[in-house]
Amino acid sequence: MVATDGRPAPNGESPAFDLSTYLKERKAQVEAALDRSLPLGYPEKIYEAMRYSLLAGGKRLRPILCLATCELMGGTMEMAMPTACALEMLHTMSLIHDDLPAMDNDDYRRGKLTNHKVYGEDMAILAGDGLLAYAFEYVATQTQGVPAERVLQVIARLGRTVGAAGLVGGQVVDLESEGKSDIQEETLHYIHTHKTGALLETCVVCGGILAGATDADIERLSRYAQNIGLAFQIIDDILDITATQEELGKTAGKDLQAQKATYPSLWGLEASKAKAQELIEEAIAQLEPFGERSQPLIALANFITARTY
Repeated sequence: MVATDGRPAPNGESPAFDLSTYLKERKAQVEAALDRSLPLGYPEKIYEAMRYSLLAGGKRLRPILCLATCELMGGTMEMAMPTACALEMLHTMSLIHDDLPAMDNDDYRRGKLTNHKVYGEDMAILAGDGLLAYAFEYVATQTQGVPAERVLQVIARLGRTVGAAGLVGGQVVDLESEGKSDIQEETLHYIHTHKTGALLETCVVCGGILAGATDADIERLSRYAQNIGLAFQIIDDILDITATQEELGKTAGKDLQAQKATYPSLWGLEASKAKAQELIEEAIAQLEPFGERSQPLIALANFITARTY
């Protein structure tokens, strides 16, 4: 299979599908929606702090996955955009809190100073809290053209994803594991499926729920998302070793400095790369029944292993 520029198309992709154009268009739509979603209010400082991190750029991969899945399942971008924005609010909250001195203590995120470096630790905590609460309000009040029971399912899933059964639980085990030399693969898998994978899975599944996907389709979408979520984290671990701070937009080498267990530290770089590719192939296999309509999700899966930031 050959891409439109003459290069071979990545695994499973149609030569007619242009991921770079798709990402550029979807990212612009998400950025505009995020900007509208959170106007400045009083007290100004907290809204400025929330907007500083929410609008700081990034790939916007999570909201784009939600939009792509909703469209794959026969829904519209308009149906999914409030949830897509809420997912980015939750992701941003996790980054603000993760960067705090009490957590990962990082000075840079997305090429900019972290929230607490600009607004102080107190305001950064409150900005994260504000985004967390507002995400649920935004889904509940702004979702249009979707039956109420589906919206309720989405809200419940968002809550579970960021709570102790999801992101918070993964962060706790991550913190407890720092500096330990005997971390097993099972513990590392738990950390990353909860801290990183859970939110990626929810992005995909919520897009399906909003569009009215069947239970069987949701199951396929979940398996797709679980595989890309783990692949995403493996590539993150690899990039922490191989990429520069300029490429990453955040401090490089933090995992080694914090003595964190990572996939490369357990398996080595080459085996980690091979595992990530295997996971992407398994993810793409889950999309086969959807045919050509799944091209955006296939391309997004391939993008995860090809990315350099």
